[in-house]
Amino acid sequence: MTTLANLLGLPVEASAHAVQIDTITVLVHLLMLALFLGWGGYFLWVLVRFRSRRNPRATYQPVRSRFSTYSEAVIVLAELILLGFFSIPAWATRVSSLPSESEALVVHVVAEQFAWNVHYPGADRQFGLADLKRAEADNPLGIVAGSPHSADDVTTVSEVVLPVNRPVIVELTAKDVIHSFGVPAMRVKQDAIPGMMTRVWFTPTREGVYEVACSQLCGLGHYRMRAVVRVVSSEEFTRWLTQSR
Repeated sequence: MTTLANLLGLPVEASAHAVQIDTITVLVHLLMLALFLGWGGYFLWVLVRFRSRRNPRATYQPVRSRFSTYSEAVIVLAELILLGFFSIPAWATRVSSLPSESEALVVHVVAEQFAWNVHYPGADRQFGLADLKRAEADNPLGIVAGSPHSADDVTTVSEVVLPVNRPVIVELTAKDVIHSFGVPAMRVKQDAIPGMMTRVWFTPTREGVYEVACSQLCGLGHYRMRAVVRVVSSEEFTRWLTQSR
């Protein structure tokens, strides 16, 4: 089936809100195209209409046409429609409709130069204690061995495995500098900031492997800071989580 993303050459739409984001993107670009064509046509008309041979003497009579006022009003109205009926509702949905942790999969992602460290709770759905001050090469998340709920936790490096058609809450932080968790196919981008925990959520709708890129310049190895999101069936995710403990 041909989608909006296919027609425009955008990344595949792999999340529930991707179509909504793409629609806003297309509408904004259509407005910009209309402005470009309108202003370009106006400039060409002015060059011809007020060329020196036709107007050898300058005139200081004011413009009496209301066309510019009307066109400005149309542009303002179009922008208000984009904001009021598309952009603000989409933003409000992403901010205020966070799924409950009982129905969503919560994943901790800790960024560092130049890798993404991923922490999953086990069958008890509780994260074990993690202290980044204790992080080492073989324990990049600083998970405290023997702490409550830590025995069945699962960690990965630069691979985020998710079940399809289930809301996912990604809780982000960073060890060193500001990074940005960008997944184009999911239409997701969120900064990971040292000392803070930020959240972003989405619902994967298509199985497959998708690229994660750091969208914030984070050092000389920024180009290497890549990962993948692997979306699998619910059964395969449960099997993977069990086998990875």
